[in-house]
Amino acid sequence: MKLGIVGLPNVGKSTLFNSLTKAGAESANYPFCTIDPNIGIVPVPDERIEKLGELYHTKKVTHATIEFVDIAGLVKGASKGEGLGNQFLANIREVDAVVHVVRCFEDSNIVHVDGSIDPVRDIETINLELIFADLEVLERRIAKVARTRQMDKAAGKEYDMLMAIKEHLEGGNRAATFEVPDDDDLAAAFRDYNLLTAKPVIYAANVAEDDLADDGAGNEYVQAVRKFAESEGSKVFVICAQIEQEISELDDEERAMFLEDLGLKESGLDKLIAASYDLLGLMSFLTAGEDECRAWTIKQGTKAPQAAGKIHTDFERGFIKAEVVNYKDLLELGSLAAAREKGLVGMEGKDYVVKDGDVILFRFNV
Repeated sequence: MKLGIVGLPNVGKSTLFNSLTKAGAESANYPFCTIDPNIGIVPVPDERIEKLGELYHTKKVTHATIEFVDIAGLVKGASKGEGLGNQFLANIREVDAVVHVVRCFEDSNIVHVDGSIDPVRDIETINLELIFADLEVLERRIAKVARTRQMDKAAGKEYDMLMAIKEHLEGGNRAATFEVPDDDDLAAAFRDYNLLTAKPVIYAANVAEDDLADDGAGNEYVQAVRKFAESEGSKVFVICAQIEQEISELDDEERAMFLEDLGLKESGLDKLIAASYDLLGLMSFLTAGEDECRAWTIKQGTKAPQAAGKIHTDFERGFIKAEVVNYKDLLELGSLAAAREKGLVGMEGKDYVVKDGDVILFRFNV
């Protein structure tokens, strides 16, 4: 999974990236300090795989990972090349979802590019630039399809959809809120456009430390962001990027104590990962053994052969059966053999839909 972190300059974007990835991207109080997109690979915290590692005395524990891309601050006119322009719009095209950092704190020492704090205005500024970029993509496709729409029925249907999307975007709406016609070919065409505003969005409301304990309930800026996000079906999570940076420098025990002192149950990274998995419809299945215990990220609703293919294409191609046990049962009984004796290990076929937390041993033949 690849998440792109975007936002106007000086909203705490690179500070958040640094804390999430400990990659040390330069963070400074002026626009465009992130000139090349910074990339960080972050393991997904998952105590299930750690406990399985202890059970099997495994040589290696491998977590699922998320790739974060810190994309330079966009400004008005970015779609026309202002600031750092189209280079960064191209970087957004490559991500699965967008983490949009919005400033919800007052601080006279940190300059806001527009001179005042207004997170909804900031969101709309970036959305507008992404909409402009999407309209350019649509215009090119419309010009191509228009040449054959009179003679080709499929082209005619696509042309009508393109014009409807164009009107939707010109109304200031993101492509994600466009209702795609119930037609497999048109749905496939819509996906192929890879529109920036069609990507799922998680808004990261960056607050001061005092607003963390009540999850921003008393912060009017956060409430405005939540209302806006609800209107378009996006996720919101509250974070203090500065605190996250402090947390990132602590070991596990110190981190737990620090979070407890702040009245928090989880870090911003934990909240972001949970929101990302939920938004993208993802989950993890597990494999366990003496050589390695590992978590694998798949889409909810994935069937056993396709899950096997995440490990190796040969596993999917030669799939026979999957031995499946819930991780809790495996941990409680202490071994796969004991779980088998209790009848808690299922022998599942090609139609089995994998569940979150399944520990699976695939049987295959190639």
